[in-house]
Amino acid sequence: MLSLGPCGDLQRDCLLSSQAPSRLRMNPVPPRGNGPQPATPPRTVWDVRDVAPGGPETRQPRARWPRRLKTAITRDCVLCPPCSPDGIPGHLPFLLYHLLPLHHLRGVHHLPLPPAPGSGAHPLGLLRPRGPAPQIPAPGGVFTINSKGRLGNQMGEYATLYALAKMNGRPAFIPAEMHSTLAPIFRITLPVLHGTTASSIPWQNYPLNDWMEEEYRHIPGEYVRLTGYPCSWTFYHHLRNEILREFTLHDHVREEAQKFLRGLQVNGRQPGTFVGVHVRRGDYVQVMPNVWKGVLADRGYLRQALDWFRARYHAPLFVITSDDMSWCRQNINGSLRDVVFAGNGLQGSPTRDFALLTQCNHSIITVGTFGIWAAYLAGGATVYLANFTLPDSPLQWIFKPQAAFLPEWVGIAADLGQARENGL
Repeated sequence: MLSLGPCGDLQRDCLLSSQAPSRLRMNPVPPRGNGPQPATPPRTVWDVRDVAPGGPETRQPRARWPRRLKTAITRDCVLCPPCSPDGIPGHLPFLLYHLLPLHHLRGVHHLPLPPAPGSGAHPLGLLRPRGPAPQIPAPGGVFTINSKGRLGNQMGEYATLYALAKMNGRPAFIPAEMHSTLAPIFRITLPVLHGTTASSIPWQNYPLNDWMEEEYRHIPGEYVRLTGYPCSWTFYHHLRNEILREFTLHDHVREEAQKFLRGLQVNGRQPGTFVGVHVRRGDYVQVMPNVWKGVLADRGYLRQALDWFRARYHAPLFVITSDDMSWCRQNINGSLRDVVFAGNGLQGSPTRDFALLTQCNHSIITVGTFGIWAAYLAGGATVYLANFTLPDSPLQWIFKPQAAFLPEWVGIAADLGQARENGL
C-alpha cells in the first residue's frame, strides 16, 4: 500500500500491478478565485497550417542506392514470395535481414514488454509494428537523424524525423541507439537502420534549427541525416495524434504509474486532480548562469505555479519529480499535505518519473525537453517557466520559446535578479 508521511512524503511498498486500470483522468472543477497572475506567454508566430504538409509534390528525383544495398534488395524481392502466410510482405524479412544484423534482431526479444500471446503482434516487433506495415524503401532516398542527448532530446529527434520524412515523402529509419533508448518505454514503429549498414551509406548531413522552417518541406538529397537537437511542436503538431500514438507507453510502464497514483491521498481522500511537477536542475545549476545568462526555477516560481492550480481545481495533488529531490524538499512547501515527492532523482533512470508525469491530468515544468515532452503527452493545462534568460543570452540564438511551448500553455516569468547580478 501507499501512504503519505508526516510531511507529505511518500512511503511505497510495491509498484507492480497485475491489472490494467483505467487512466486516472478527472473532470476539472470550474476555477475559483483569480489566483496568481501569470506572465503573458510570447506570441506564437507559427500556425499549424504553416507546418502541415501541402503545396506541390515534394518527392525528390529517383537516384541510385549504394550498389551493395540495391543488389540485396533486388535479389530478395526476386527470390522471396510476394506475401507470407501471416500477411507480412514476403520481401520484408529478407530486406530486414540485410538492414539489421541478426544479433540486433535477437536483442529485440529482450525488450521489457514482449507482445502478449494471441495479440497478433510479431515476436520481433520490427516486422509487425502497430498500424500499417512499413513501406519498403524505394530508390528515391532515405531519411534518418542523429541520436544525441537523453530521453527528451531523442523524443524530439524521433518526432521531427517522423514528421519531416512524411512531409518530404521519404521512408524514415532510426539509429539503433535511439531504438535502445525509446523502445523499452514507448510503442514506436519506425524501423531501425543498424550501424553497420548506416556506415556504408553516403549520408548528407542536414542541420536543423530548433523550429520549423519553410525550406524543410523540400529537403534535397538522397540519403539525408538530419542533425541538431530539434524539440519544437512546429515540426510535428499537425500530426499530434500520430505522435501521441508513437509515444504510447508500454502497458507495464503505464500500469506501474497508475498504481502509484491510485494509492495517493490528500488529507485522507483520493485527489480529484493530479498535477505532475518536473523540476530540472542537475547540470543546469552551472550551465544556466555561466553559459546561458539565465536562472532556474526558484521557490517563488514553484509557489506561484502550485497556487495557480490550487485556485482553479478542487483538492489537486502535486506529484514532484526532479533530478535534485533534496532541493525540492527544502524549497517546495508541503505543509498543505497536497504535495508528494515522488521522483527518484536519477537522470539515468527516467522511465518511472516520465510515466508518472504523463499519467497526471496537468503539468508544471521548469526547463528542459524532458518536462516539455511530459507535458505534451499529458495534455491538460501546463504552467511553464517563462523569460528565464537575459535579453543578451546566447540561448536566444538557438531557442525560441514560442516554438517550444504551446500557445495555450501559461508562462510565469522567472525572477532574473540573480542573473543580472551575475552579469555585473
